Amino acid sequence: MAQGLTLALPAAAQTVQVKRGKVNGFSFYQTIIDLTDPNTFITIGLANNATLANTHQKTSGDEEFNNLVARYRAAVVANGTFFAKNAQKTVMGNMVAAGRFIKYSQWENYGTTLGLRAGNKPEMMTARVDGKPEWNQHWLSITCGPRLLRRGQIWLKPDVEGFKDPGVLGTGARTAIGFPADGKKLFLINFDSGLTLQQEAQAMKAIGCYEAMNLDGGASKAFAANGKILVPAGRPLTNVIVVYDAKNPAPAALQQSWIRFQKGDRPIIPSA
Repeated sequence: MAQGLTLALPAAAQTVQVKRGKVNGFSFYQTIIDLTDPNTFITIGLANNATLANTHQKTSGDEEFNNLVARYRAAVVANGTFFAKNAQKTVMGNMVAAGRFIKYSQWENYGTTLGLRAGNKPEMMTARVDGKPEWNQHWLSITCGPRLLRRGQIWLKPDVEGFKDPGVLGTGARTAIGFPADGKKLFLINFDSGLTLQQEAQAMKAIGCYEAMNLDGGASKAFAANGKILVPAGRPLTNVIVVYDAKNPAPAALQQSWIRFQKGDRPIIPSA
């Protein structure tokens, strides 16, 4: 059974909750994001304020986590998806932020995708099992993995998803994201100590997730709330998950993009 204690954060106009919790012997920071709150906006931040994520063709490199936290001025900033150790620091998977593509390849079929559709309705799809996500219907889309839970059950098939890195498959420092069956919240979990994928999946189920997937971890594990770094990154990052709320309002451009998306303005798939 999960147990937690809310951090001493301002209660007024605070819609994103950050708690300390412990389950199955593993302690963690838990961010609870209310997807029904009109002041909640989730996006992906990129290193060096880039508009496109790193690919083999074009890269903006990486950036220190404290710089990212300072620039985005959000309720929560946390590490996002994997990126390669090559010179380009290529980011994994297709990505949509603020209703537009920041990375796209028609051949992308690795890992598992968390997408937010109109009305902040979350979905989780593993391309090689469920079929490719409709990325052009996502307000936000981030691909990572391996998947931990599928329809309320532990589901661990990293080989099917295309994962081979021992650092991902073994015991390691981990973060995860998921949502309960009603789809009204997102749970972003930053674990304090190393654990296996099986232990991570069991923990996410105990926390109350119906769908869940692993995010980047290891030296990339990082977490900040209300501008305070609670878990420092062990290396510069290429991408982060950024969450705004009433106390830490989203930039006007992001809010306007959300309105346009709700009215039917969908991401345009980039040409080859």
